[in-house]
Amino acid sequence: MGFGNPVRSDDAIGIYVIEEIRKKINDSSKLSIFDMGTAAFEVLFGLKGHQKIILVDALLNSDEPVGTLFKVPAEEVLSSPEENPLVFIHGMKWNQALSYSKKILLEEYPEDIQVYLIAIENTKLDVNLSSVVKDAGDKVVELILDELQQLGIV
Repeated sequence: MGFGNPVRSDDAIGIYVIEEIRKKINDSSKLSIFDMGTAAFEVLFGLKGHQKIILVDALLNSDEPVGTLFKVPAEEVLSSPEENPLVFIHGMKWNQALSYSKKILLEEYPEDIQVYLIAIENTKLDVNLSSVVKDAGDKVVELILDELQQLGIV
């Protein structure tokens, strides 16, 4: 699952990674690739029926250099579910959506969810990625493809 806004420069890095993976995989019959855009709520539905999930997104205000790559288990970045029904009406972030998914899906919630985050600072109105963030995205593509090969998926 790749997240990001395609017209907000480096915020689109999750979408870029997903598009690059899609280009490199010939047979995706064992793999679901989701361009999530900014629609985190759909995470609730995209997780069901999957054993392993990999999410990719930008990370703003990390205090790390632009292009810094983080890989963390989803459990490290979950936000507590809120009992406020307006959260569903007004949108949420993917880490909140994961928390809701865990609460709703129970035993169907995938145990193996990894998150790649790439530090950014440029979210200006632009359809181009900065070179340092694009390079970090290319590294994530390599890491994910290597992992998929080790799992025998591609």
